[in-house]
Amino acid sequence: MKVSTRGRYAIRALLCLGNEYGNGPISLKKISKLQEISVKYLENIMRLFVNEHIVSSVKGKSGGFELAMNPKKIKMGEVVRIAEGDTFTLCCLPENSDCPNKDMCASREMWVGLNDAIIEYLDSFTLQKLLDRYKYLAKKAGKTALPI
Repeated sequence: MKVSTRGRYAIRALLCLGNEYGNGPISLKKISKLQEISVKYLENIMRLFVNEHIVSSVKGKSGGFELAMNPKKIKMGEVVRIAEGDTFTLCCLPENSDCPNKDMCASREMWVGLNDAIIEYLDSFTLQKLLDRYKYLAKKAGKTALPI
């Protein structure tokens, strides 16, 4: 599995929202400036997470985006799956794949195991766990903030 720019930027954007959790919405312009990601690109990313009810969109002058749930409940595996789509390491892994050899493939079990391990590993991280790491690194560096 290769995580694309969209997946990495989604994590960075959600970290920004998580860092301000409970303080109201953050404008895309502010996230764009902090993360050096274009507003247009962020609009597409945020739409994905609004559709999945992980992020809320707030209209108006002081509107923007905010987390729709506690960062402790947001698994990073889910974030990557939303941003990237299917996280299968090979196209033949989904049960509904059209591979004519999937029932006789000697290596399929290995690939399924690898895929499951990746998903399990990503799901072992929550957004809160990454935020805690961010705060620890900032404190260790003697700074109030670090690049996310």
